[in-house]
Amino acid sequence: MDTTHLFSLEGRTALITGGSRGIGRMIAEGFLAQGAKVYISARKAAACDQTAKELSAFGPCISLPADVSTVEGAHALVAAYAQHEDTLDILVNNAGAAWGAPYDEFPESGWDKVVDLNMKAPFFLTQALTPMLRKAATDHLAKVIHIASIDGLSVNPWETYSYAASKAGLIHLTRRMALRLAPDRIAVSAIAPGAFASDMNKEARDHGDEVKNRIPAGRIGTPEDMAGAAIFLASRAGDYVMGSTLVVDGGAAYGR
Repeated sequence: MDTTHLFSLEGRTALITGGSRGIGRMIAEGFLAQGAKVYISARKAAACDQTAKELSAFGPCISLPADVSTVEGAHALVAAYAQHEDTLDILVNNAGAAWGAPYDEFPESGWDKVVDLNMKAPFFLTQALTPMLRKAATDHLAKVIHIASIDGLSVNPWETYSYAASKAGLIHLTRRMALRLAPDRIAVSAIAPGAFASDMNKEARDHGDEVKNRIPAGRIGTPEDMAGAAIFLASRAGDYVMGSTLVVDGGAAYGR
């Protein structure tokens, strides 16, 4: 048994949606450190370009701005990626949105925006990229990693109905897609993050000292925590993980 290359991503290509900030950026930097060539996508082109420029200090990082909340937008991203590569080793479906409103006032727009981006986009983007993932899966498995949330596993105190439902749906979708794609040598898994500092999780970002008191580990997540989980699933080390969701939350989901 040779474990020296278990976590290496040398020679692999990765595409990360929502890669310009937060969890997506953490994963991108981790993949680059392990030798991958990384493409990041985000809706805001300037932010995507700037992050790719900054991350290029760690390895090849290319910006592909796109809005994957629609099927048309997802296909546009695939076309843009195809201008650079013929195959794809790792897809990270990280782009997401949240919406909070009281139950009696929760709007349809807050439902559709969140569910389209958090649950529909991962399915249709993966569907469109499956031929490239199959083509990459030669001497190694191709990987699809969905970024879910502990809010899809346990109930939080906030009225984020469409967010919780979409993340729970994504966790179950991960299982279904894993069964379908395993014969194609494509391993599908998910990560359910807890509190990580990001623009989406402003509470963890701005009030970390308070948030950590509700976490058994006694702290919020670090970039290394998220990068480590994603590298494990993306590399040879995670080849036998199919359909599972890795909870990375310092125990928060069980301590609520």
